[in-house]
Amino acid sequence: MNPNDPIHSTCSETEKQTQLEKDKIIERQLRFQDLLISISTTYINADLSDVDTLIRTSLQQIGEFVESDRSYIFTYNFKDNTTSNTYEWCAADIEPEIHNLQNVPIDYIPQWIEAHKNGKAFYVEDVSQLPEDGELGLRAVLEPQGIKSLITIPKIKNGELIGFIGFDAVKKLNKYTENEKDILFVYANMLVNVIKRKENEEHIKAQEKKKEELLKNLSLQNEELNEYAHVVSHDLKAPLINIHTLISWFMDDHKAAFTEKDLVPLHQVLFNVEKMDFLIKGILDYSTIDKLEQQDKQVNFNTLVTEVLQTLLIPTHISITVQDNLPDIYGNTWRFKQVFQNLIQNAIKYSDKDQGTIEIGYTEQDHLFQFFVKDNGVGIKPNYFERIFKVFTKLESSSSSSGIGLSIVKKIITFYKGSIWLESEEGSGTTFYFTLPKSGS
Repeated sequence: MNPNDPIHSTCSETEKQTQLEKDKIIERQLRFQDLLISISTTYINADLSDVDTLIRTSLQQIGEFVESDRSYIFTYNFKDNTTSNTYEWCAADIEPEIHNLQNVPIDYIPQWIEAHKNGKAFYVEDVSQLPEDGELGLRAVLEPQGIKSLITIPKIKNGELIGFIGFDAVKKLNKYTENEKDILFVYANMLVNVIKRKENEEHIKAQEKKKEELLKNLSLQNEELNEYAHVVSHDLKAPLINIHTLISWFMDDHKAAFTEKDLVPLHQVLFNVEKMDFLIKGILDYSTIDKLEQQDKQVNFNTLVTEVLQTLLIPTHISITVQDNLPDIYGNTWRFKQVFQNLIQNAIKYSDKDQGTIEIGYTEQDHLFQFFVKDNGVGIKPNYFERIFKVFTKLESSSSSSGIGLSIVKKIITFYKGSIWLESEEGSGTTFYFTLPKSGS
């Protein structure tokens, strides 16, 4: 066949034209995908503080690309069986419809409700070809808006139909390829993800706000309780001091008239007054351990233990040895003194030997110091090892102690993220161990 034959030339031109059309379709789809990637990147990087602007901008970008005259987002309310227009973009000279499309009965649009529930798009290429189905029919709803073509894509969140996006063509008919429909489905999923992300952020913010309010209220309550503890302590201690003073005066003034037996009840009163005084002081100390405002500093534990021993009444039959290279630890001097004071007092109180001994020392480990206070006293039964650290627990009730001392020790050690435990054998003595993290650990 002659290449110059008119029929052959016509076929070549047709093939070229067909290829050009295919190339245009492919190039358009690639540009559409690039646009969607750009919108997706914007959504991912945005802080969603103004999510409405983000959504409206993307509606315009997609609407202009597919050459629609109006793009929009609707939400479904299946409780009321209505749907409402929440976002809308309109091209120039196109009347907005968002205010006219609130709480629209879904009975008006049964066709696309069915399509959306099945996860499909609802597409009308030519509204004028819809059947004349009365004033409540779909054609009667669309034509007054000037719509010639439309497509709506369902929005599904967690398997639930929540709304749809739509694109109206008003000036001319508009066709959508299957690939373009697929891309619009991807855009609908992007919108759902943005909404979910926004809801999650708002939920987190609400939780954080609630947490801040709770912490604020808790801080206020702690402050009020701290003040209350001091007030109660003062109000309780004042009459105790008066009782102690008055009874002591009475006993001194009448000691010639009373026998030792007569004084026993009065001594018992003084004993219980002192016991109550120790109890009040212990409760106050326990309640304020983690509320101290004194400035922390490097504390030399040899100096600190020496100062503690100078404040204690140590019986002559008890000897106390202190390791001479105790470390320096950053913290609160008062808290650390409370630890050693209560542990040493405990060892003194439960000493039953003619020659009592108390040893204080430490060993160094990777990230902490392990201290010990060891005595050769009465020892402790194993079933008391945990109980003695609880408030008001005592091994016996004949002393005036409050039963709070070891509770204070444990609370302080816990405050510094340390641990405390003991080893003991009845009749042979007890060793209390506790750890404190090294400064800066």
